[in-house]
Amino acid sequence: MKWVAGIAIAIAVLLGVGWIFRAEIALFGVNRMIASQQEIGPTREINWSTGADSEGRGAADRPPNIVLILADDLGWNDISMNGSNPTTQTPHIDALAAGGVTFSQGYAANGTCAPSRAALMSGRYGTRFGFEFTPTPPGFMPVVGLVSGTRDRPLAPPGVTNTEASSLGLGEMGMPPSEITLAELLADQGYHTVHIGKWHLGGENGMAAHDQGFAESLLMASGLYGRRDDENVIQARQDFDPIDRFLWAALNFAASFNGGPAFEPPKYLTDYYTDEAVKVIEANKDRPFFLYLAHWAPHTPLQAAREDYEALSHIELHRERVYAAMIRSLDRGVGRVMEALEANGLDENTLVMFTSDNGGAGYIGLPDVNDPYRGWKITLFEGGIRAPFLARWPAGLPAGATYDAPVHHFDMYATAAAAAGADMPGDRVIDGVDLAPYVTGAQTGVPHDYLFFRSGAAQAVRDERWKLMVSAPQGLPRKEWLFDLTKDGEWTDILTEYPAEADRLRAVLESHNSEQAEPRWPWTSTTATNVDRDLSQEDQPGDEFAYWSN
Repeated sequence: MKWVAGIAIAIAVLLGVGWIFRAEIALFGVNRMIASQQEIGPTREINWSTGADSEGRGAADRPPNIVLILADDLGWNDISMNGSNPTTQTPHIDALAAGGVTFSQGYAANGTCAPSRAALMSGRYGTRFGFEFTPTPPGFMPVVGLVSGTRDRPLAPPGVTNTEASSLGLGEMGMPPSEITLAELLADQGYHTVHIGKWHLGGENGMAAHDQGFAESLLMASGLYGRRDDENVIQARQDFDPIDRFLWAALNFAASFNGGPAFEPPKYLTDYYTDEAVKVIEANKDRPFFLYLAHWAPHTPLQAAREDYEALSHIELHRERVYAAMIRSLDRGVGRVMEALEANGLDENTLVMFTSDNGGAGYIGLPDVNDPYRGWKITLFEGGIRAPFLARWPAGLPAGATYDAPVHHFDMYATAAAAAGADMPGDRVIDGVDLAPYVTGAQTGVPHDYLFFRSGAAQAVRDERWKLMVSAPQGLPRKEWLFDLTKDGEWTDILTEYPAEADRLRAVLESHNSEQAEPRWPWTSTTATNVDRDLSQEDQPGDEFAYWSN
């Protein structure tokens, strides 16, 4: 029976090796699955539609063009106008702010990307129509869990797994066609509508960008900025980040147009999107247009154009240098868009808005990315939801102005609609407010008495002064914080000192939650994020954690 024992030992060894390398096996499986599902064709030219104003008006007499530029995971301190960070300089974004209005308390709708995009496109809290969680591909959360298990985190609180599985595929998770998108609203006003870049609001059943009001959509069909073997693309991989490891395994370098087949972009992704945005402006100089330029930058995986990387030789940490180089390309793109508007005589009568879908991510391993705010993406602390929020429209907004009351992503929807002369939908609650009258002084008071944020276990509400934070994982202890945002931000919890304020905000939050729809798909897991240490740093005794569901 020695052969039986030998087989048993061999099986045990194989199982042991499989367990040790379970993360690598899972990532290899993801890579094979994605590769088999997506064929990427050669680069193709986009022939953008051209046309003239139907009423024959000149640029100054037409309703304003609308350009919405969205960055992805841009930290507060990534813009040089916001801080003293010597590594990242953004002269073109700074110039956009100087020529328009800076909203000093601008908020992303959520601490992760897709719900923020839903608010931007709908003018409403995404939770009003069940868009509470960010859609993730099949296997994402289990594989991330396996990979994160390779990093010893004995001090992190336990997570929770949801036993309810989603009945929807990735393409079915999105913003329902019943929502009236900003593109649909503006198209009804005679605007030509164009989307470039990331969408992340669904791809099937009428939820793709070209089915949701955009006449033309150049879609980010995957998520690499360049081929892995391109010598002109510099990479930085974070072995401490499970999301990064998943992305490197799963993503390709691909785009598609209006639902057509995937093809390889001709150059570094951020520069490619900018090139095409400039072409769109040139093609539409004779008619009102809405351009939604949704950059992927500076979201991971970290890949930078060599010329930008080499221009930042003063940065010693490789991943920080790559990250800063990605922002350099993003900033240059903003400058080129502004130059194109001016060159085509459109500068004065174009409303340009710039923001980010959430704050900087802790998983990139850069501790000061959201300085001076606390927290990261995947939390509702200010570092996760405080976002750059700029608007420039020489014909309608003052230059060099600062507006200090809290504002929200869905206000960009309402502001753009009002500028275009569009009536807001009257058959549903619209949460966004036209900000122009508040900036000019035509409207007194503040746009919002309260702002709300929610992703399962993570919830928050703020008014002009106070912010109540809730971390309530299913089956685990609930935690609350109360902060006075007019004093030291979120560094001192004063929950026990001001029980009346906490009770008031708690009641307001509960009332708001009672008006929201059930999520269109369930969360998969609820995990704890270290609020004060980025993922490259080891957790320490006494660290504070907040739960997040997705």
